[in-house]
Formats: sequence, C-alpha cells, structure tokens
Amino acid sequence: MPSLEVVRETGRVLRLCAACMYCDGLCPVFPALSGKHENSGADMIYLANLCHNCRACWDDCQYAPPHAFAVNVPATLAAMRRDSYADYVWPGALAGAFRRPALGAAIFVGVALAVMLIVLAPHGSWGALHWARLGSGSFYAVAPLGLMMGLAGASVGWAVLSLAISTLRFGRAISGDARSHFSPRALKLAAAEIVTLRHLDGGGAGCKEYGPRFSQRRRVFHQIMVAGFVLLVAATLAAAFLQHFLGVLPPFAHMSLPVVLGVAGGFAVVVGTTGLLAIEVRSEREPSERGETRLNLVFLVMIETVVLSGLALLLWRDTAAMGPLLALHLGLVTGFFAAIPATKAVHAPFRAAAILRSAMERLSRRRREARNAAASD
Repeated sequence: MPSLEVVRETGRVLRLCAACMYCDGLCPVFPALSGKHENSGADMIYLANLCHNCRACWDDCQYAPPHAFAVNVPATLAAMRRDSYADYVWPGALAGAFRRPALGAAIFVGVALAVMLIVLAPHGSWGALHWARLGSGSFYAVAPLGLMMGLAGASVGWAVLSLAISTLRFGRAISGDARSHFSPRALKLAAAEIVTLRHLDGGGAGCKEYGPRFSQRRRVFHQIMVAGFVLLVAATLAAAFLQHFLGVLPPFAHMSLPVVLGVAGGFAVVVGTTGLLAIEVRSEREPSERGETRLNLVFLVMIETVVLSGLALLLWRDTAAMGPLLALHLGLVTGFFAAIPATKAVHAPFRAAAILRSAMERLSRRRREARNAAASD
C-alpha cells in the first residue's frame, strides 16, 4: 500500500477538493470525485492514475500555496500514482525502481552491456579491420538470426507478461462496483480518450508548463512520439515480411519500405521525446513530485538513446562501424524491453484502466439521470 504519509495527504487534499469543486470542468478527476467526501485507498489510487498531470488545477486552485491549506493536487496525486506503480508491479522485486528510478536505468544499462558482450565476443576482435572485413550487408555475420530472434522474443515477451500481470492486479484493485457497468460503449469511449489523449487539454487551454504559460505542446509531443512508435512497429513488420516471405535479407535498400518507415518513425520519436524532455526540464518544480520527474526523465532518455542508436546504425551501416553499432543497438533494444516494467512505461496501461473505469461510471451516471428525469415527467 502507499505510504501512510501519502495516503493522509491525498485524503486531506481530496476532501478539500470535494467540498470546493471549483476545478470541476478541468479534467475527469473532479467529476469522479463529486459527492465523495471520503475516499477509500482504492479510490485514491484510481483518481491518482486518472490524473494526467496537466496541472491546470494548480493554476486555478484558490487553496494552493501560499494559502494555509497548501493544496497541491498535481504533486499529491503524482506521489500516490508513483506509489501505486510500486504496489502493483509484477514481480514485486521491481517495486524499488519506482522509489529509486536509477534502478530502472541500471537494468537498462546492465542488460545492454551484457548483450553487447554476447554479440561481440565470438568475433574476437573489436578492431576496425575486423569489421571492415565483414563489410556491409553482414548483419547476420555479426549476430546470427537465431540470436536476434531469441533476444527480441525473450525481452519483449518478458515486458508484455510483466505489464499484463501488473495491469490486471491494478485493474482488479480499482474496479470496485464499476465492473458491473462495463459495456462496449464504455470501452469505445475510453479507447477514444486514450488514443486522442483527450485529458491532456487542461479543460481546453492545455497543460500548465511554466510561468503563466498554458499550451497543447505536451499533448502534441506525446502524439508525435506515439505515432513514431507505430511507424517503427510497422517497419519491423515490413522487414519481417520481406525476409520471411520474399527472401530479402537485411540491410534493406535505402528506399525500401522498412527503411522509410523506420527513419520516419525514428525521427518522430526523437522529436517527441526531445520536446517532452524540454517541457519536463523547464516545468515549474513546486507542482511537480520529484520522484515522478526522475521517472519521466529516465524513461524519455532511454527511449531516445535506443532510437538514436538505430538511426546511427542506418547512417553508418556501410562502414567499419556497422558491427559495433549493431551490437550497441541490439543491446539497447534488449535492455529497454527488459527494463520497461521498472520504468514510467507502466503509467500507460494503468492510466488506460483508470480511464475505462471513469467511462463506465460516467455512462452509468447518465443512464441513471435519464431514468430519474423520465420518472419525474
């Protein structure tokens, strides 16, 4: 469970918010809070993960510091949210990564270095002449297909398994009575809000960044980054099709579909992560929670490092640097997926589960209000 201090502060803040409700139109957190002057631990965790950290409430709150009530909704919910990652992550041994974000980075770097040694050791030499003899078009001379497939399958499978179990544990904890309201319509509504990042609009003006500034930049950079990931997945699928069905082996031609999609996706991810890093670094510290800020920074740097290594491999694949760059890229990709369950990546499925509960509750409330209106006519 979250620490007693976090639970007490979250309960205090939410009680004040429930009594005030001035921020009702900013995001789904406050409508979900409406009428609740007491919240269970599961409700607090649900509301914390429903929060998208747009910080619009920080700007609007009449009880924010220097008021004596010192209400800091963004930082308070961020602390509860980070504790929830530690409470529901599987396996539980990874919980420490959310209290010490450097642990996730250590897993990433450690696995990457181990994979690089596995890939490079059989070749016996790191010299430029050795890699030059391999020449371009020799990806499988550096790392056999079986090794690549094994590394990819093991790391991706681990990440999917861990995130799936963690999300199921989290979903059961927050579902409460809401599970009885599940419907295809609620799923459709939640999916639309997840895909469009609907709740990063701060009630319309966008997210609070620094000073008096509100903007949609955080939402836009998120969307660019996600679009980049979609293109990278498409590039991987296209490469698999060329190799396994048409017999075309990598490296592929510069204007081939896998390369074009990969380059476009890589640049989109770099643009998105760079923009989000800039916002994170410049954002006001007072409404931030230090631990979550560190989680954000570590995760964004990990993503950008992996993608830049892939772009570097593409750029210098026809040189003697190809071998070391391929080993570096394989190591970083494997390390990234191995570390994903211990990083901020868990926020995506946890938040999706919270949005689904919110959608179910809203539709149930609308049906109830419609029945009451019909009964009163």
